[in-house]
Amino acid sequence: MRFLNPFNRSTSKRAARGGSRRKVKKPTRRRARAGINWRLVRRAVPAGAALAMVGGLTWLYQDGWFGRQADALQLAALDGTARLGLRIEEVLVEGRARTESEEILARLGLETGRPILAVDPEAARAALEALPWVRSATVERQLPGTVYIRLTEREPLALWQDQGVIQVIDRDGAVIAGVEARRFAHLPLVVGPDAPAHAATLIAVMNSEPELRQRVTAAVRVGGRRWNIQIEGRIDVRLPEADAAAAWAQLARIERQQGLLSRDVIVIDLRLPDRLVVRTDPDQGPLAEEEIRGEST
Repeated sequence: MRFLNPFNRSTSKRAARGGSRRKVKKPTRRRARAGINWRLVRRAVPAGAALAMVGGLTWLYQDGWFGRQADALQLAALDGTARLGLRIEEVLVEGRARTESEEILARLGLETGRPILAVDPEAARAALEALPWVRSATVERQLPGTVYIRLTEREPLALWQDQGVIQVIDRDGAVIAGVEARRFAHLPLVVGPDAPAHAATLIAVMNSEPELRQRVTAAVRVGGRRWNIQIEGRIDVRLPEADAAAAWAQLARIERQQGLLSRDVIVIDLRLPDRLVVRTDPDQGPLAEEEIRGEST
């Protein structure tokens, strides 16, 4: 039998094999629509917000906003403690002789009614020790309302002249900054770059003979080893490098016995252990040197 439709032939064959197959259509891509891609927008928004937040926080940190907020909270907490009774009622200072009380209060910012817990004892100590006369200090908070300060002040020892500049030094040889030297004109004058480090020892030697000490005008450090003492601005007393105390006592004894300093002398050399050499003023007569034995009477 002939088939008029050739397709029917294949169809019949497939039917004979047990069924027909449907033709599967291939998927076709849809052309993208022009406009906003909302999927990308949904992904980008959280990332942008995070970046904006980080940038804002960074700006606030650099601007100091966080620090100001923390300080404000701390001040509020301290004000609360003051309302509870922990506030400054009195300031007690021990050991103050030359440091002005107003200077202490101003340096520490101590005011009645201020929260006492706002006082930092260590910072207050450092601030006080920066004052000219304060050698050391301790600061304590005695709750509920007392700030206790104990000072150890510097003791002026001498005037120190170096390169034409005169300053006040203490017993440790340290310069007392900001103090006018003319206020302490009664102190002995020491001269020389290393004079402050040795001034305390020398002045102790000179004070051992008070009558002789009152006639001292200045002390000059020589070669970093010994001293020349000027008496009444006209006599140069040359002390030895070793055992200056014994030489000074010898001069005081001879002065009491013979009135040596009343003569026309310009140099008294005490560097020899058993005698002193005296040089007279050439303007008052012929230049002469005289040896005086230490054991003479």
